[in-house]
Amino acid sequence: MSKHMTNIITGIAEIAEGIFRMRISSGYISANAKPGQFVNIKCCEGNDALLRRPISICSVDRPGDTYDIVFQKKGGGTGMLAGKKPGDRIDVLGPLGNSFDTGARHRRIAVVGGGIGVFPLLFVLDDSRAIVRRSYLGFRTSKLVVLENEFRFRSSSLEIATDDGSYGTKGFAPDILRRDISVEDFDMIYACGPEPMLRKVSQLAGEHNIECQISLEQRMGCGFGTCLACACKTANGEDGWKYSHVCKDGPVFNSRSIIFD
Repeated sequence: MSKHMTNIITGIAEIAEGIFRMRISSGYISANAKPGQFVNIKCCEGNDALLRRPISICSVDRPGDTYDIVFQKKGGGTGMLAGKKPGDRIDVLGPLGNSFDTGARHRRIAVVGGGIGVFPLLFVLDDSRAIVRRSYLGFRTSKLVVLENEFRFRSSSLEIATDDGSYGTKGFAPDILRRDISVEDFDMIYACGPEPMLRKVSQLAGEHNIECQISLEQRMGCGFGTCLACACKTANGEDGWKYSHVCKDGPVFNSRSIIFD
């Protein structure tokens, strides 16, 4: 169940150009958050950034009563959030949305992330009890590679791709997954990132009959299904479809249910 609360920032650092990691104190969110959920943050007082910013929960420290978010400074709201300091208070709604299924039945998993979609997958690895955990991460360039050590520590293997080939393999994370998927007996794939990447991962999972859950990146207004700004098409029956809402019905969906236009 989500709550409206005031949390205190305990740390913030720029971990790559324009990418910030923020640690926030909240006994409630750290105890109740699940992988794939997000918080909706009011970035400032006044009218400078009216809409809250939805940001995925990257990791939690339950004994320490803190949780981490990682976000990219893109506009006015995230710019103000990046300017916060330890000790500042922030207005938060959370945890919101549904979550990835990290149940014990999933023993051999792959996580596939692209860009800012990498961040919530760290929480998946922390929560998973799989015996094989292979990670495939994609970034535009070497300057934007983040959380490499954290993913390597939590993974059986880690593959990194960059669009320009400046680090790791030149190309995209789903291309490396395609190379391995025929020989790895995955029983679950978790993915988060831009739509073209999710489309490729979903297609691969379908071709090999592997269960796949994807977290959609979508602009949101309210964060709980009232404003209807984050609509997406989902399957409804054999031939039909309907609009679902990423904030309320997601952000995590079974890949087979998403209709990519």
